[in-house]
Amino acid sequence: MAPSGQISYWTADGGLLGRLRLAASDAGLCKLALGRESDASFHTWLARVARPAGLIHQRTQFVDQALVEIDAYLAGTLQTFETPLDLRGTPFQRRVWSEVARVPYGMTASYGEIAARIGRSRAARAVGAANGANPLPLFVPCHRVVAADGALRGYGGGLEVKAALLQLERTALG
Repeated sequence: MAPSGQISYWTADGGLLGRLRLAASDAGLCKLALGRESDASFHTWLARVARPAGLIHQRTQFVDQALVEIDAYLAGTLQTFETPLDLRGTPFQRRVWSEVARVPYGMTASYGEIAARIGRSRAARAVGAANGANPLPLFVPCHRVVAADGALRGYGGGLEVKAALLQLERTALG
């Protein structure tokens, strides 16, 4: 485990998700970048959140736990992640992410539904922006949020990955 205040990061192969880049604090996993997110974007995020405590390139218990759970999720044998999370965002983003985390495995909700659930029924676009800023895809299952008509919109890992994740969940449910 990294000393308190530091952010540790690691890179691993994520199968259909592409190359994964993970970061963890002493409180939990704080960032998961999927294959489409650039290294530059990931390292910019790390530099912003790690100041002044610093960064260290090493695996931690939270990274290891996350990798085991991601593998089980992709195998269709895990529905609920238990890795401790250290979510970093604005109060509005955190409200959105909390509600997104309540969307059940194999189900979807629209941006408008999420907005209504947090008491901001006219804020579907703001919910979309918060969803797009989600630092922990899969763990905060933003792939389960869709347009009002059910269409897939925006996903940092790519729409083909979003579709594959939704299909994986539906298949695992039988």
